[in-house]
Amino acid sequence: MRALDPGLPRPVWLLQAGGLANMFGNGLVVPFLIIYLHNVRGVSLGVAGLVAASNAAVALVSGPVGGALADRVGPRRTLTASLVIMAGAYALFPLIREPWHAFTLNALAGVGSGAFWPSQGSLLTKLSPRDRRHAAFAQQRVTMNLGLGLGALVGGVIAAADRPESFTMLFALDAVTFLAFAFLLRRVPAPPVGGAYEEAARSGGGFGAVLRDRPFMAFMGLNTIVIAASIAPFSELFPVFAKGEAGVSEGGIGLIFFLNTLTVVLVQLPVARLAEGHRRMRALAAMAVLFACTWLLVLAGGLWLEAAAATVLFAAAFVVFALGQCLHGTVQGPLVSDLAPPRLLGRYMALSASSWQVAFVIGPAAGGFILEAEPFALWPLAAVLCLVVAGGALALERTLPPGVRRTPRRVPAFGEPAPVPAPGVVSEPSG
Repeated sequence: MRALDPGLPRPVWLLQAGGLANMFGNGLVVPFLIIYLHNVRGVSLGVAGLVAASNAAVALVSGPVGGALADRVGPRRTLTASLVIMAGAYALFPLIREPWHAFTLNALAGVGSGAFWPSQGSLLTKLSPRDRRHAAFAQQRVTMNLGLGLGALVGGVIAAADRPESFTMLFALDAVTFLAFAFLLRRVPAPPVGGAYEEAARSGGGFGAVLRDRPFMAFMGLNTIVIAASIAPFSELFPVFAKGEAGVSEGGIGLIFFLNTLTVVLVQLPVARLAEGHRRMRALAAMAVLFACTWLLVLAGGLWLEAAAATVLFAAAFVVFALGQCLHGTVQGPLVSDLAPPRLLGRYMALSASSWQVAFVIGPAAGGFILEAEPFALWPLAAVLCLVVAGGALALERTLPPGVRRTPRRVPAFGEPAPVPAPGVVSEPSG
């Protein structure tokens, strides 16, 4: 797999391997969590959506703390601690019998989840050369989606609503993958911290400086809306809609997730290479349009097709969705790291993660009640929000610093031929 991008150093690949194992465990659980709560434990759809949102709500608090810790004590230590906390939480999920049990354990998982993303993003950024960051984040999207897809495929075979013990197996396997990632991190070098926390404090930095970065905060606003209207409902709400309204089986849901992530695995790196030298906000707008098209296909399948035909259409729809995910993976993380001053990288990554967490509060919480009241109203509403983001992305471009508007081209190693520019493309300076 390393031959896919020789510009990425070995520690990055070790980090990707840990992410692959970890996301395999998440794939076992995430698509089936609301099915478990609703169909196995008898929690209503609205409350189950709130349970799913509780993870992200707590992560809104733990995320900034995790980002500051990544700057102060190092991202590797912070990431390891977050993995251990999440392993303990998911290992206890089979004990859920009442809604408050679910809220408590998912909130505990949110403590770890909030610290996971800024520390993981900071570690990936510090281990990657600047001109290969977009490739590193794209490769992360490949490995994590491969793990998620394989996990969903296996989880679809194991999970059965009439066999609660099948979910016990899923949660136990998920906990093991968190610990496997934590163990693998011991082989990843810890980047020097170098007093970044103290330097930020002396220079009047910290989260106040991040919040005053208006282009960055506008970008985070767009990211929050599009994740709330796309990836959050796909992960948390689509499976229960597909099962309840279209009659798709657990195995069919696992297959849909697998095909989606397989597409990401196959297409993400070519998309990242094609994006080099091109405008990031145009890619983000195209992503949002693809997400909107997906939800219209889901609406059509749920309204007019039987289970087998709906499964086929849903699988095709989420192949389209995967193309949008590839564009997002090429733009979002690398743009955050390019906008961030080095001393505040952990904090920028923390607020970037917070945009996801706000989205995963709003999406499942609001979407769960919409789904319960009128299942077919959710998808056109999500499509409209995605189209709003497409327009917002194009408007945001002129406010970004010129040096970050385009995805950087790779700087060839000594003796390696320079890349040939695409016709009509003029690279802007980076940095």
